[in-house]
Amino acid sequence: MKQFIILAYGLFFFHSVHSQLAQADTYKTRSGDLIVQPIIHASMVLKWQGKQIYIDPSGIEKYNQNWPKADIVYLTDIHGDHLNINTLKQIITPKTILVMPLAVQLKLKKEQLPNSVVLLRNGEEKSVLGIKSKAIPMYNLTAGRTMFHTKGRGNGYVLNFSGLRVYISGDTEDIKEMHALKNIDIAFVCMNLPYTMTDEQAASAVLDFKPKVVYPFHYRGKGGFSDVNKFKTLVNKGNKNIEVKLKNWYPKN
Repeated sequence: MKQFIILAYGLFFFHSVHSQLAQADTYKTRSGDLIVQPIIHASMVLKWQGKQIYIDPSGIEKYNQNWPKADIVYLTDIHGDHLNINTLKQIITPKTILVMPLAVQLKLKKEQLPNSVVLLRNGEEKSVLGIKSKAIPMYNLTAGRTMFHTKGRGNGYVLNFSGLRVYISGDTEDIKEMHALKNIDIAFVCMNLPYTMTDEQAASAVLDFKPKVVYPFHYRGKGGFSDVNKFKTLVNKGNKNIEVKLKNWYPKN
C-alpha cells in the first residue's frame, strides 16, 4: 500500500511542544494526513481531519501545559499507566467521546463524567467520528504473568482511518489474535517484562502479521528497558520490508 509517505513533522500541532518529546510522524490517508505524536510509555496523540485523538493519556501533563482538548480518547485497561483520571480530566470536554472496555467503564463510574461512552468488548467494532474502531483482545499467556492482564478485561484496538489501518496492542503477549491480524499499516507493539512480552515474542508476532510500519512502545518494565534495537534486528532479519520506527517514549520532563 503506497498511499502514505512518512514525513518528519517536528513542530506537530501544539502551540508549544516540549523539546524532549519524540518527533511526530505523518502518514497519508485517502482523507487527509494522520499525524502520530508519541508521548510517554503507552500514551500518544493522533490528529486526523482536525480531530485530536488520545490513546491512554497518563501523566502527559508533565510535558506540556497546552495539550489540545480531546475529541476522542481510547482507553485500553484499568492500570494507572493507561487510565489516569487526573490526566483525563485535564484533556476532555463534555463533548469528548471515551472509548473503553467494560472494566474501565466500571472504574470510571464513580467519577460521573458527562461524556459519551463507546463501550467495546473484545471483537466488537463501531464507528467513532468516522473512525472504524475494533477492539482486539489483549492478555497474558505465560505462567507467572497471567494475573497481570486477564483475557477479556482490556482492549487493544485496530483503528481504520479511511483505509489506513492502525493497530495498538495494549498490554499483551503474542496472542493468537495478534498473530492473525491482517492488512495492518502501522502497529504499536508493547514489550516489557514481567507485564507483557519479550522482544522475541513481539518480533515473532510482527513477522506473522506483517505491518508495513511498527513502533515498539510501552517498553519499560520492572528491570528497566527492553532491548528495542534487538527487536528491530529480529524483525528486519525476518522481513526487511517491515519498517521499524524507534522513538524515545521516555522523554525527560
